[in-house]
Amino acid sequence: MRYVVTGVDGQLGGRVAENMLHEVSGEQLIFTCPDLKRLPKEKVQAWKKQGVTIREANYDNKEQMTEAFRGGDRIFLVSSIINGPKRVQQHKNAIDAAIAAGVKHITYTSFLGANREEYNQYVLPDHTATEKYLRESGVDYNIMRNNLYMENYLINSVILANISDNKWITPAGDGKATFVAKDDSGRVATALLLGKGEHNKDYDVTGGELISEGEICAMIAEASGINYEYVPVNPDEFFKYLDSIHVPRTTDGDYSQSPVPFCGNDMVTNEFSIRDGLMAIETDTIEKLTGRKPLRVRDLIDKYSFVWKERVSSYWDLGKYL
Repeated sequence: MRYVVTGVDGQLGGRVAENMLHEVSGEQLIFTCPDLKRLPKEKVQAWKKQGVTIREANYDNKEQMTEAFRGGDRIFLVSSIINGPKRVQQHKNAIDAAIAAGVKHITYTSFLGANREEYNQYVLPDHTATEKYLRESGVDYNIMRNNLYMENYLINSVILANISDNKWITPAGDGKATFVAKDDSGRVATALLLGKGEHNKDYDVTGGELISEGEICAMIAEASGINYEYVPVNPDEFFKYLDSIHVPRTTDGDYSQSPVPFCGNDMVTNEFSIRDGLMAIETDTIEKLTGRKPLRVRDLIDKYSFVWKERVSSYWDLGKYL
């Protein structure tokens, strides 16, 4: 059995890659990313030393992906980072390429709510369309729908507060969510890639506690000794705030001055989905598939304490600390 892990240059794909090296031999692994130059040379050398095959696979290039995925039996397909019709086409390309390469099972990373009509986050149409295409493709699959990442609120929200007079500005109000840690998401993806999921089953991947952003803000304020202030606003005010700090509205915008890698439409709709209780879904997916209880916010406070200790002001500076 050979396993393909896409997006190994990213935070989720990178976690899955490292997890798989603890589960199977390197000779059973094919790691891909859109541009091999994104991978640190030391990491590439270490992976190759363990027998891993490393290939370039750009979601815009179906022929390249078909060759990159060839020889793989099961694939972890991480979603693209852009939004809109181009993203859907990229996902279709990847699914088509995997099938053409002879892959027999696809694990796809979706987003919580993609199968729920009442959910309307900016990113959901892309995932809903991809899920439909995957189901209709005829290949065996698992879909994992991640809740919002816990790290977004331990890193990016703190970065924004650092550049906003310690004000944690959001339209999330008192809404609570079961935020999921990326480590837990990576472990679930690993389990599904290894075949531990049920046949053609979808999984909502959620954290182990219902918690509000206000509570997270208070926890960080207490741990740091910094007077981070939770400031609820309406969506229009939040858009204006994001515009003022150069966060583009869409993923096609100019990120040259943005302090975070997310677009305004994504951030605003995610925040009021928290406000409206849409991200408060509770599941046992993580424990069921990994045998471990989900991480909680308090488990990661110290890990990301550098964000306030160093007064980090831009996501693009995180490489110095991670």
